[in-house]
This record gives sequence, C-alpha cells and structure tokens, in this order.
Amino acid sequence: MTTTLAGTGRAASGPSRAVPAGGVRARPEAVLAAVAAGTLAVLVLWWVNTPAVAGPDGWLTEAGRVTGLLAGYAIAVLLALMARVPALERGVGSDRLARWHSMGGRYVVGLAVAHALLITWGYAVTENTDVVSETVTLNLTYPDMLKATVALLLLVGVGAVSARAVRPRMCYETWFHLHFYTYLAAWLAFGHQLATGDEFIGSAPTRAAWYALYLSVAALLLWYRFLTPVRQAFRHRLRVARIVPEAPGVVSVHITGRNLDRLRAEPGQFFRWRFLTRDLWWSPNPYSLSAPPTGDELRITVKDLGDQSRRIARLRPGTRVVAEGPYGAFTASRRTRRKVLLIAGGVGITPVRALFESIPAAPGDLTLLYRARTADDLVFRAELEEIATRRGAVMHSCLGPRSGIGDAFAPATLRELVPDLPGHEVYVCGPAGMTAGVVSALRAAGVPKRHIHHEAFEF
Repeated sequence: MTTTLAGTGRAASGPSRAVPAGGVRARPEAVLAAVAAGTLAVLVLWWVNTPAVAGPDGWLTEAGRVTGLLAGYAIAVLLALMARVPALERGVGSDRLARWHSMGGRYVVGLAVAHALLITWGYAVTENTDVVSETVTLNLTYPDMLKATVALLLLVGVGAVSARAVRPRMCYETWFHLHFYTYLAAWLAFGHQLATGDEFIGSAPTRAAWYALYLSVAALLLWYRFLTPVRQAFRHRLRVARIVPEAPGVVSVHITGRNLDRLRAEPGQFFRWRFLTRDLWWSPNPYSLSAPPTGDELRITVKDLGDQSRRIARLRPGTRVVAEGPYGAFTASRRTRRKVLLIAGGVGITPVRALFESIPAAPGDLTLLYRARTADDLVFRAELEEIATRRGAVMHSCLGPRSGIGDAFAPATLRELVPDLPGHEVYVCGPAGMTAGVVSALRAAGVPKRHIHHEAFEF
C-alpha cells in the first residue's frame, strides 16, 4: 500500500459552511411523504367504491381492482421520479432517485402482473370458465383491453432488461433507449383504466383527478427531458474546445459556451452529454464535471469503457454539444460539518476532484483518499497535489491490487488515516462495489449515516 501525503500550505477557502446555489430543493422525506399520501388516497378511492366483498370471485376481482389502481398510480410516480425535475435532482440526488426508480419499477411490474392475473381469475370464477378462455374473452370484448395487454408485456420486458442478472450485460445506450417503452406502456394503459375502472366510469371528479395526475407528469417529462435541453442548446452554444489526455484510456473534454454561469452548475454535479457527431448524437451519456465550472468553460473527464467513451476521445475541436442538466446532489451544499473527507476510487475521482478544489475548508480540515491500481491510474495526480499544497489539505493515495494490499478502506485503516473520522462530513464516489464497502466501513467506524454522501457509477 503506497500512501502519499501532500500539502501544508495556506488554504484558498471560504466559510466553513457551503451556501447552496439558487433553486428549490425537495427534501427526500417530503417526497416520500407525498408518494405515501398519494398511495393512501388511491386506497381510499378503492374503499369508497367497494361497499362489500363476497365470495371467492369477489375477493379475487377486488384484489385485482386495487392492484390495478396502485399500478396505475405507481407508474405515474415512477415516471415523475425520472423526469429530471431540478428540485428533485438537487434535493434528493440522481443516485437516490435512480434507486427509488429501480425499486419502484419492480413494484409497478409486480402490481400490473398481479392485477391482470387476479382480475382474469376472478372473472373466470364468476363466469364459471377457465382462465385461458376468460383471457381471450377479456381481450376481444372489453374496451382498450388489448392495449392494456400490450402495456403489460412492455412493462414486463423493460423490467426483464433491468434485472440485475441482465443489466450488466447490456451497454448503457441500449438500456437507456429500451426504457422509453415505459412511456408507451403508460399511454396504452391509461385508456384502459378510464374505460373499465369502476372508480372512473361513474365519477367525473375522479376521472379529472386521474387526468390531472397523468397530464402533470407528461408536462414535466416534456419540459425537462425534451424542451429544456433544446432551449439550453440554443442559449449556451456549447462546443468542444480541446481534448486533453489525463491517464491511460482517460481524457478530459474542455467545453466552451456562452453565459455558462446561468446553468447554476455546482462542483460534484453531472450533465447528460450529446456530442453532435454522426455516431454519438443519439445517445446522452452522464459525465460529472471534473473541475469547478466557470462562466465560459466546463470540463468533464471520460474513461474508455466501450465504444461510446472511446469515440469521445477522438472528438474534434468545434464539435457541437447538447448538455442536459446540471443534475445531482453530490455537492458542497449537503455539508453540515467543518471537517470534510473525500474518498474516490478509479474514475470516481472526477466529481471529487471538483469538490477538492472548491469546497470551503480551512487548512487541515480537508482530506482526500484516492484508490487506484497503479500510479499511472492516478488521474489528475499533479493537479490534486497542487490543490492539496495550496489549500493545506491532506491527500492519501492507495495503490495496488486488492489481492496484494487487502481492504484499503477497512474501518481501522480509515480511523488511522483520518483523525477524528466520526466528526467529518464524508463524500464517496467510485464503482458500486467499492462505494458500498466504503459506506459500510464508515458506519462501522462511527460516522453517522446522515453525514455520508455517495454517488456510484452504475445504470
């Protein structure tokens, strides 16, 4: 294990508590409370419209009704979470939103499948027929039923490609575009809900509320995922200025534009980037800022992990760029303590490097732990050492394969490297496995969960 200690000079720092950038930030607890309130309202809606339940067919049918209502509500929530609303992105964080979206997707698929099976089974018992015959009858005679069946198949398909056993085998671009079928599924299922749902057939206010829910989500998606990137592209006129090699297979892309301060981007955040070349324009990929943004330049750093990232290294100066964002809550505004510990692994150094330069801290209050396999893999080494010296910060570099050095971030090791570890605000960024291990080690070493902020590289 190689350890490098750098920096004893004066810091170029501001106050000990960061001041959040402008904009409303939704608190995670408030978002979860709103989702729970909506769920309760859906259950009350079903209860009010269900005066009595009798017999096996009644129980099966009513179970199908309530799971259908919950599935219809849950898919709207699912889409809203990933609408890239700034208040959610800055307050909750893209990482957490993605985890909620993943968990919610499993609920949506489960509820939709349960709804289809229970309703069909209940109707089959009522009609004294078998499930297969009843399935054919429902699809051929009930309004919008075929659309609902297609929606169910689409949801199951998207859920299948998102399964943990399948997702790592897919490239990001394929996975990303397949998820657009969720929009189609929601649209196909919406008409079915209003045409056959007992809660909607006889109640104009309930139909109006359901329309309001879906139209609001559709408006958020249209504005933030489609129109806002186009508006920003015309406003800021982003172009590639130069490509700078940083380490083997790693390059920094310097991007210039107009009035970039109006983006209100913060160190630690990321954008989804479209480079307008013949083979890259169709795929927006997320890359973090690797330096504090300025009024006329943004910098990202990309590691060669496949065809798309490899093509970025060959971009020509002048290439037009469309950026969606900024996104993420991995920022100094989350910080509530004087001392700060930054932990990075591999290319996870990119947002951490931006924070290392910019987060307010007095001399001795800022520490960076950087994990890499070899010295050549230390991206920004010279920059980081210069920042550490200038700011009076401490930088430890941990080098070598895990088989040779063991657990570089074990609780005992962290306590040895970082005095008063439980009193630090901690930011962690790196591969998902490393991030999970570091967070567990920090908790074991006495750092409260609310003072650990992390971002993992996975989709």
